[in-house]
Amino acid sequence: MKKGKAAPQPEQEKPSETSAAAEAKPTHIKVDGQQRDFDINDPELPGWVKKNALTSGGYPYDDKKDGDAYAKELETLQIELVKMQHWLQSTGRRVLILFEGRDAAGKGGTIDVFRQYLNPRQARNVALTKPTETERGQWYFQRYVAQFPTNSEIVTFDRSWYNRAGVEPVMGFCTPEQHQRFLKEVPRFEQMVINEGIHFHKFWLDLGQEMQLKRFHDRRHSPLTNWKFSPMDIAGISKWDDYTAAIDLMFDKTHSKEAPWTVVRSNDKRRARLEAIRHVLLDLPYEGRDLDKVGKPDAKIIGGPGLLKK
Repeated sequence: MKKGKAAPQPEQEKPSETSAAAEAKPTHIKVDGQQRDFDINDPELPGWVKKNALTSGGYPYDDKKDGDAYAKELETLQIELVKMQHWLQSTGRRVLILFEGRDAAGKGGTIDVFRQYLNPRQARNVALTKPTETERGQWYFQRYVAQFPTNSEIVTFDRSWYNRAGVEPVMGFCTPEQHQRFLKEVPRFEQMVINEGIHFHKFWLDLGQEMQLKRFHDRRHSPLTNWKFSPMDIAGISKWDDYTAAIDLMFDKTHSKEAPWTVVRSNDKRRARLEAIRHVLLDLPYEGRDLDKVGKPDAKIIGGPGLLKK
């Protein structure tokens, strides 16, 4: 990994589609053991990506969840989320949820459906931009702590302090020493969060390599979502294995009984969204919870870090 100065998380500030596309060149990459050429600017998605996207990375389903079934189940779970928020308001409990994952894993969409019918006054999403000059001089965790929930509040983070476990070391935006110190400090930091009585969840949304390429391609060529396509996406295409190594190290150092990682396979965004919501509902003992309606987790889609080894 490269050495460099501690820097902002540049992937959080997306440039225009035009500037990103200008930097995109045909890439020679290794995918599933084979050398492939991938040109993000070619409007035609390669056949090998189309064929393998959904089942890439060992995804256990050959088809996406039926749209009507998904909509019905999602509404049922969202009703339970509203009940859960009423419980937070009556008890003063606090909930903090981190959504992490590879680029294009579906973090934003999952957060959107999670918060869709919650009262925004007590349900905030945090997606921080790059640090200011003042924030760069602060304790690394400081600007994140400032966004933590108060009484009766649920706060979701679309990326978090775990930028220092993935994108920063892989892209050379922090030094190896800063990376190692972060991994050492995180368990103690998160234990303090738990000791404070905050209900704390860490989700890792994972996807296969071909599915990531498909979603990058979709972004690049969509007039509605091309703003999401960035130079960081381009750079990351050729660093799949580097990210894998960083992710494995992150799980090894920061997965614990007190603050476990919950992995959600997200090649099918519909299944991923349902399982993430269900997991939170099953964890919180809110008044009026209907376990029959919440349902049981799909062990093929959600579990601990060991899920990725299957």
